[in-house]
Amino acid sequence: MKIYIDFDDVICETAKYFTKIAKELFNIDVPYREVQFFNLQKSFDLSGEQYDELMKAGHIPENLLDYEETPGASKVINKWADEGHEVFVVTGRPFDSYEPSRRWLDEHHLNRIPIYFVDKYGREMFKQDHTYNLTLEELYCMHFDFAIEDSPAAFEHVQHFKDCKVAVYDRPWNKQVEFPDESFVRCLDWKEIDRLWQQQVAFQTADLSI
Repeated sequence: MKIYIDFDDVICETAKYFTKIAKELFNIDVPYREVQFFNLQKSFDLSGEQYDELMKAGHIPENLLDYEETPGASKVINKWADEGHEVFVVTGRPFDSYEPSRRWLDEHHLNRIPIYFVDKYGREMFKQDHTYNLTLEELYCMHFDFAIEDSPAAFEHVQHFKDCKVAVYDRPWNKQVEFPDESFVRCLDWKEIDRLWQQQVAFQTADLSI
């Protein structure tokens, strides 16, 4: 079975790091639990210029490598890989952040997990034909049995996967969001995500045996 996993705020604690950067750059103190919008410009009440500076700082290689792992992520992901499932990290990060992103995964014992970069949010200015890039159209042609996302802005993308169960990692910016349909399930941590995955495996296995 195939699994799609978002990177930021699913595998690592990106927003928590950005609150630190906003404090250092602009003396803007917004606690993580008060980050109400996936759009950080809105959450931190930044000008366009400040937002660009924030995003640039957040994607400097040494900062990317400093992001903390979300508790339990690598353990569960490796368990799934050990069970023979195909696991993919699918991120909306800037294409030029591939090297530090790949290194972060390697340093957190996820070296066998491939990563794909997709312009999920329309941020890329130029087309790039690297082996690790996918267009949205190419992504939509893929099949996944299970997906993990945190961003309401990305829900429309995973809806393209037929019969895919979607674990929504509980974050402040998605607490008030109405899910598109019953295939989306809120999970508080990686233990709950793994339980939901096991239920999905059991369900699909039962279907195949009928």
